[in-house]
Amino acid sequence: MWFSFWRSRDRLSLDELRYLTDQLQKVQIVNEFNKDFVIEALRSIAELLTYGDQHNPAYFEFFMEKQVMGEFVRILKVSRTHAVSLQLLQTLSIMIQNLKSEHAIYYLFSNEHINYLISYSFDFRNEELLSYYISFLRAISGKLNKNTISLLVKTQNDEVVSFPLYSEAIRFAFHEESMVRIAVRTLTLNVYHVGDDNVNRYITSSPHAEYFSNLVSFFRKQCIELNKLVSSTLKNPDPNSTSTILAAVDEIEDNLYYFSDAISAGIPDIGRLLTDNCLQLLILPLLLPSLRMDNVNGIEIGAVTSLYLLCCILRIVKIKDLANTIAAALFCPPEAYIPHFEAKLNGFTSGHGFTHESQLLDNNTAGEVDGECLRVTVSDMATSSHVHPQDLVTQNDCNGSHLALREALLCYITTGDDVQVLGSLSVLATLLQTKELDESMLDALGILPQRKQHKKLLLQALVGEGSDEEQLFSRGSSTVKDGTSTELDGYLQRLKEQYGVLCSFLERGTSPHVNRCQVLDALVSLFCRSNISAETLWDGGWLLRQLLPYSEAEFNSHHHELLKMFTACAQGSYKNCTSALLQEVRGVWPDLLITVLCDEWKKCKRVIEASSPRKDPKCILLPVQKSFSEDVISGESSFTAGDRMCESVKVFVLLLQLQMFSLGRVLPDHPPIFPPSNIPENSRARAAGLDISGPKPGTELRLVDAVPCRIAFDRGKERHFSLLAISMGTSGWIVLAEELPVNRQFGVVRVAAPLAGSNPRIDEKHSRWLHLRIRPSALPFMDPSKSGVYNKVKSKALVDGRWTLAFRDEESCKSAFSMILEEMNLQFNEVERRLRPLLDLERDSDFSNLSPRPPKALSSNTAASNSL
Repeated sequence: MWFSFWRSRDRLSLDELRYLTDQLQKVQIVNEFNKDFVIEALRSIAELLTYGDQHNPAYFEFFMEKQVMGEFVRILKVSRTHAVSLQLLQTLSIMIQNLKSEHAIYYLFSNEHINYLISYSFDFRNEELLSYYISFLRAISGKLNKNTISLLVKTQNDEVVSFPLYSEAIRFAFHEESMVRIAVRTLTLNVYHVGDDNVNRYITSSPHAEYFSNLVSFFRKQCIELNKLVSSTLKNPDPNSTSTILAAVDEIEDNLYYFSDAISAGIPDIGRLLTDNCLQLLILPLLLPSLRMDNVNGIEIGAVTSLYLLCCILRIVKIKDLANTIAAALFCPPEAYIPHFEAKLNGFTSGHGFTHESQLLDNNTAGEVDGECLRVTVSDMATSSHVHPQDLVTQNDCNGSHLALREALLCYITTGDDVQVLGSLSVLATLLQTKELDESMLDALGILPQRKQHKKLLLQALVGEGSDEEQLFSRGSSTVKDGTSTELDGYLQRLKEQYGVLCSFLERGTSPHVNRCQVLDALVSLFCRSNISAETLWDGGWLLRQLLPYSEAEFNSHHHELLKMFTACAQGSYKNCTSALLQEVRGVWPDLLITVLCDEWKKCKRVIEASSPRKDPKCILLPVQKSFSEDVISGESSFTAGDRMCESVKVFVLLLQLQMFSLGRVLPDHPPIFPPSNIPENSRARAAGLDISGPKPGTELRLVDAVPCRIAFDRGKERHFSLLAISMGTSGWIVLAEELPVNRQFGVVRVAAPLAGSNPRIDEKHSRWLHLRIRPSALPFMDPSKSGVYNKVKSKALVDGRWTLAFRDEESCKSAFSMILEEMNLQFNEVERRLRPLLDLERDSDFSNLSPRPPKALSSNTAASNSL
């Protein structure tokens, strides 16, 4: 019978469809002997119907007339092989995806044939069959609308009682294969976005509402696995750890974006279910307590992982109640959550003591134990003529369980390590940028941006809530007046009634003004720390920038007190930065110092003026790249010095720009430095006849003051040169030139190396030998063309070059040594002269006179007395 299938016939004709249907109806059982014909017939029918849908409606009319869908179901029932089931599912998927006619789709979805196939007991131990089945379900969901969805549900008294497409699909929502999970999520989103009220009630009522709690539970497991991965990487770093963590992070964020997409369907009950389950299963029992605890419910999850997850949830899941509840929960201490949720999740309340993760924090930082809470000293500053920075630092006992979680975040900023600081800053920045968060909640947290606060008080003054002067320019606003207490009370009450969380915040009577001062104190304290990377300090600078006025006209008396606080606390830090910058002037890289400073000035300005933080929160989970200063003994490598120089410049630039912002000044696009000076006529550069491009190999120059020497670049191959040290502005070179045979007063440049960082030294045993260190002409991480190579070799210590020059006698060696030192001093002095406007800013804290002034003599040994 099936051999006649292969006779010559137009394969896209209606006759072909008639023939295939007729032959298919004759099949009584499908076995190994006829399965190939059945499979090919099913495939061809799908191709013919797709063709007919676009060219001739008679094809589908014949399909309906012969009730071919019923034949498909019959073939499935009589089949004894997986191959036919695979082809049938593929055939239907192709038809559903490609048929454009609404009439055709309506027919396919009617008569319960599709629902029968959906509910059919396939053998899903065959992974390929499961893949085809899930694709079949997803294809159906792609055709759903308010008309077609009614064909796939069963109703009773106008209520949906059965929806096989949805109920069968969510059985595979947590399958181990990611492609299956993705397909199920696509299907559910297609269902949610139809907007059928009866279907919406069905999916959000028991037992199908359990899907959302299972979804959050699955997400919780992923969060715990992510934490294990991060902890393992910290203990045993691996070259592939970054890619592994990023893959896990992508999975985490995909889940949250799925939550967000489900919420965007506009079904209120889905938002409620996700909010309740996220709070009850993840945020309240696990994430928030872990900000202060090492162990929660027997499952370890670190504070850093929790900080990242909180950022992601707030940033991606756009639910107002969820965001405001999280914010309100930050006013409660961690023990407000642990007993309740241990009893709820485990059936008992643990009696063990609380072990605080913050016990691992760095104790070598600014911040002292107060024993009660964060201490704010702003109110005393107006009457204090001399304020000690330590009195302004946010002080607390980081191990005290009585601290609210909000205070724990500030504690990490003031005493935590680099990653903890960055994580806490990320959470505060995310809260500040969460549009779903009420401004009154931001005000209560102490992070309401200055412009929004000013606008809010202005509106209150306009509607008569107190005098304008009192509202706009008072040191602190009452929580009753600004409505903060009302909003916060409501969410704290909800935490108590709905989730069993008790918080004593209201009894403490803390005002938004006090909380705002705590945040400012913590940030100022951060800038006084020397064990935090410049990159992290820049993120703190962005947050502080949001809390400062944007123009001098917006400043009031409180802001001037803040300026005094900032000046007093940052004075020592700024002096240290100025001193470090002066050391770099006479260090290894003075020729690049101004270039680096100008670049970092622009970058820092972009960072703290940006509308959002530059770093993704996921960066806190990634392994920290070690700098050269950690890999190489200090003083042995110019790369160590380069890292240190860049770090010093970044911190210096940040403190300077924040000072200008705190004064309400407009930040210039370029740092206020002097322009390059003219090259003196009596300089060696002029005498040698060099132009501004410097000594290039092959360039002729006059050998004025040159000292003959010998050097062997290859073993046993000694060469004769004339040594010349030349400085030109902030640049400088050590030149080895070969004398011209016809004119010994001139030579040709063969080798040129940077003058700075050469560290000349006469050999102790051989007084005619001069040792020089030869560093690169540029920092590798500043050269884009070398960045790839730099990243590959950064794990290994890079080594500088070494020259040993031999001279005719001791006097020649000393002469060369003195010439190098002389030119280095000229180079250093020019760098100092150009930086003078930045290093001489102690003018009554007034940055309005930042235009360059004639330079004063500045000795490299003079201690910096500048302060912010």
